[in-house]
Amino acid sequence: MSATPATKALERAKVAFVTHTYEHDPKHESYGLEAAERLGLDPGTVFKTLVADLDGKLTVAIVPVERQLDLKALAAAVKAKKAQMADVKQAERTTGYVAGGISPLGQRKALPTVIDESARAHGTIHVSGGRRGLEVELAPDDLARLTRAAFAPISR
Repeated sequence: MSATPATKALERAKVAFVTHTYEHDPKHESYGLEAAERLGLDPGTVFKTLVADLDGKLTVAIVPVERQLDLKALAAAVKAKKAQMADVKQAERTTGYVAGGISPLGQRKALPTVIDESARAHGTIHVSGGRRGLEVELAPDDLARLTRAAFAPISR
């Protein structure tokens, strides 16, 4: 398995992490739920990386795959007035990853990041490793430190 910008960022930071790979099925409806199913993980520990547009500024939201991003809560967390999902092509260009494989780590341009507070209930969580079929497992506090993220209740 070749390294991705996400795994390289973790190695550079000397953060403990474990990679998990699975064969991605392009027909699956949800990238995140597919990861949980294929790897036999509790969906509450698998988090998806979403890019939202808050007052014209892209922001990363990390929420459990079994839940939905609450755009109003995300806007409140960063003191923005208006929140909507970012254009997929813009999210891909800005992060350097393709949709379904967007990692919160090793992005082309570091974006403000908010992690759902439910992550703190777990010793480790899983996020995209930078491509479809690759998850990285790490401590929520390590993820927050590396992405300069805040924790907030942003899912429903």
